[in-house]
Amino acid sequence: MTQKHDNYINGAWVAGNSYAPNINPSNLSDVIGEYTQGDAAQLDAAVQAAQAAFPAWSTGNVQARADALDKIGTEILARREELGTLLAREEGKTKAEGIGEATRAGNIFKFFAGE
Repeated sequence: MTQKHDNYINGAWVAGNSYAPNINPSNLSDVIGEYTQGDAAQLDAAVQAAQAAFPAWSTGNVQARADALDKIGTEILARREELGTLLAREEGKTKAEGIGEATRAGNIFKFFAGE
């Protein structure tokens, strides 16, 4: 069974009215997952939640923000093989390219944690 993924809005997983498949472009029988299609009201709710959260994030403790970015980067790097494999399926690229992309993403988070 294909896993369905909902949108994360204001601390909760929210399903839309329908789901769209994400298909491996190099193997059209490989459905990677199905992703909910949010409507205008869900988009508005997500934007409002982000706007409400921004002041606390932007004026909060600098070290806490750096730690959060570092933690994200560490997690991405720890899972780069898994994420790279998924990226290869999702984008039709080689596994090495997918792993490289995941590694780059992790390193970017780590870099900005130190800025």
